[in-house]
Amino acid sequence: MDLQKKVAELPKSSGVYLFRGRGGEILYVGKARSLRSRVRSYFLDARVESPRLDVLVERVVDVDVVVTDTEREALVLENNLIKTHKPRYNVLLRDDKNHPYLKLTLNEGYPRLYIVRHPGSDGAVYSGPYVPASLARKTANLVHRLFGIRNCREKLNGKRPRPCLQYQIKRCVAPCVDDIVSLETYRKASEDAKLFLEGKNDDLIASLKGKMVAEAEEEHFEEAARLRDNVSMLEDLGVRQKMASVRGGESDVFGLYREGENAVLQVFSVRSGKVVDRDSFLLEELGTQEDAELVEASLKQYYELGRFLPSTIHLPYDFAERALVADWLSSKKGSKVEILVPKKGGKRRLVELVNRNARLAYELDFREEGRQTNRRLEALRDVLELVDKPERIEGFDISNIQGSEVVASMVTFERGQPKRSDYRKYKIRSIEKGKPDDFAAMREVVLRRYRRVLEQGDELPDLVLIDGGKGQLSAALDALEELGLSHLPMVSLAKKEEWIFRPELPEPIVLDQHSPARQLLERVRDEAHRFAVTFHRQQRKARDMSSSLESIPGVGPKKRRRLLTRFRSLKGVKAAALEDLQELLGERLGAQVHQNLRELL
Repeated sequence: MDLQKKVAELPKSSGVYLFRGRGGEILYVGKARSLRSRVRSYFLDARVESPRLDVLVERVVDVDVVVTDTEREALVLENNLIKTHKPRYNVLLRDDKNHPYLKLTLNEGYPRLYIVRHPGSDGAVYSGPYVPASLARKTANLVHRLFGIRNCREKLNGKRPRPCLQYQIKRCVAPCVDDIVSLETYRKASEDAKLFLEGKNDDLIASLKGKMVAEAEEEHFEEAARLRDNVSMLEDLGVRQKMASVRGGESDVFGLYREGENAVLQVFSVRSGKVVDRDSFLLEELGTQEDAELVEASLKQYYELGRFLPSTIHLPYDFAERALVADWLSSKKGSKVEILVPKKGGKRRLVELVNRNARLAYELDFREEGRQTNRRLEALRDVLELVDKPERIEGFDISNIQGSEVVASMVTFERGQPKRSDYRKYKIRSIEKGKPDDFAAMREVVLRRYRRVLEQGDELPDLVLIDGGKGQLSAALDALEELGLSHLPMVSLAKKEEWIFRPELPEPIVLDQHSPARQLLERVRDEAHRFAVTFHRQQRKARDMSSSLESIPGVGPKKRRRLLTRFRSLKGVKAAALEDLQELLGERLGAQVHQNLRELL
């Protein structure tokens, strides 16, 4: 049938229409209160001018329709068809990230809990996907605190002589030492963790209370106290979740920034008055669609991606069918959902804040530098088979000359850029002067860095980069294993050949010099080297300064410290007036220092 004739005979009822191309592919899916009026509007000469719409209409050779009883049914069907077919000319939220899962290896003798990119069918328990990815880390941390499930890769038999630091900071119950916890007890804790990951908190609390009573009756009071604390924490968690719901303290705030045919949509999750998470989406090739249309289309898709549906949603733009969409979301949630467009006050300021963050994300992702950074992070994730893009990388290097003034550096990169406020430098303590040992130095600095991170509860990086080859990598891995952090992704980059070594691979990864992943690793490694060399020079200069002063008769360590405290540097001491030196050291010694420094320097 001729397309124009078919359009003229469409029903006037509500429903969904599908535009098809020459090969039968679905080009666009839309919904309408009146199918005939809506579809016919595309082919009118008087329609709104839009290059994108012109191209779409030129490619349409057929149209299918599905009639529905209500507009809400049409809305649901439209969303499902867009999600299934991903038509080229619909606005699509690019949610192509591999959202992480938690894997609990109940199929192993000593179960572990760690983050993976994909669920499997290997007998382990998988929980997820977690959106955003940070929620996976937060949940894993809670499981470690509550149940003490290990995350290390160590092969256990219960005969380890002593537990690692994870036991001391109460993140693991130490199944590696059977004198501390038996395998049977550890397996029970793992089953409790499974209940928690499955969301069966009521069953879990009842089970823990029963075990607590049993342990108390057996006079195992330390274990009973641990179980009591876990019950208390779980009950408190449940109360806080209910209170947030009762107070209406859950909302999502949408923001949009657009330039031409590209845009960034951001969503802030607000719980109990605090922003707890953020999501960001790139929207491309948008044509001339209005901003309100983009927000409407994105809103409908967002909650089909598995996101938590709050009781209130704040938007930057209004759209005609806001009430209909709110009604549909309320039916999904099982309770009322309000969609609001605040015009003033604190809520409007929050919407504007999200808009500003969307603009920042646009500049990072769409402008050329941002695109390159994103490509490098994605490439590195794929090459190293990481769970997610390595947003935070910490790189280490050692600097010394024949074992003299051995120092180490740690630099931090976030989203591919240096974060200098998080740089750290270390004086190596474990090496005997004059006997260089880069392996021992690397082990020491990695051990010191991540012991402190664990003790302070700071964020762990997504990737650790070691400057060196297999030897340096092995030394660093030994430090992580001592801390129970062997799961932390780590690689080394060897100079000259620029080979990448991974602990679990016998052979290096060799990448082309133009590889985005290699370029990012080289940049981090080179910055760590620069920072280490700079610190080493500072230490040598300070040593030379000390020896220069102490070579003056009458000046020992105490007077040297007094001079440097007063004049700040050797250059400052040299420039000091005779009267100032005599005031600090006395007339005779001040004159001697004044004269000797001029002879020495």
